[in-house]
Amino acid sequence: MNYSILTKSNLFEGMTEKDIIKSLEAIPHKINHYDRNEVIFHLLEPADTLGIVVKGQAESQKPFPNGNQLNVSIRRPGDIIGAAAVFSTSHKYPCDVVATEPVDVLIFRKDDFLRLIQSNLIILENFMTEISSTTYMLQQKLTLLSYSGIVKKVAYYLLLQKKRLNTDRIPIPGSVTKWSLLMNVSRPSLHRELKSLEDQGLILYKKNLIEILDLDALEEILEQ
Repeated sequence: MNYSILTKSNLFEGMTEKDIIKSLEAIPHKINHYDRNEVIFHLLEPADTLGIVVKGQAESQKPFPNGNQLNVSIRRPGDIIGAAAVFSTSHKYPCDVVATEPVDVLIFRKDDFLRLIQSNLIILENFMTEISSTTYMLQQKLTLLSYSGIVKKVAYYLLLQKKRLNTDRIPIPGSVTKWSLLMNVSRPSLHRELKSLEDQGLILYKKNLIEILDLDALEEILEQ
């Protein structure tokens, strides 16, 4: 395995590749490969393992009995998956975690992961920050989904990302299709609303990013 990718993981932020390897050498772990559309963690199964994506991409998906699906988050190389479930009182995965492309995941059992974070104060602090950040982002996701209209969802997302990134140039998360899944709307509907906002002069709609042109107008959309 190429451990250099882990230097980009929030869990090991501030550590060199050599230090990361040294920490992992003392902790049992394994690399699992998952093909596209293969489920890594199953909804409501006992949560006894967690992982770090080292290659590819996975997505947390919440299915509903009526056939609808809520796409909760996208996890990329360096991201932790399954941690909140493993350390929760329910001890069950709240979503399916599905490989959206071929994925390699560094897998730990709960007790082994505890040994890892207890062995190094940097890792422990990084883990606490990661859990807190994930909780905050889920709260923002719930706020996003609470808006009934697509245009309000778009406005809220753009304003939230502007505040987080401190820029008017907001990257599209992967593609418009992936963005629509994150907001739980159809791609054609999202595309149509983006073009409408561009025609009104509120944004500039490019292939990989959205540039905010009229911040006040976007804020007014949320107040309507």
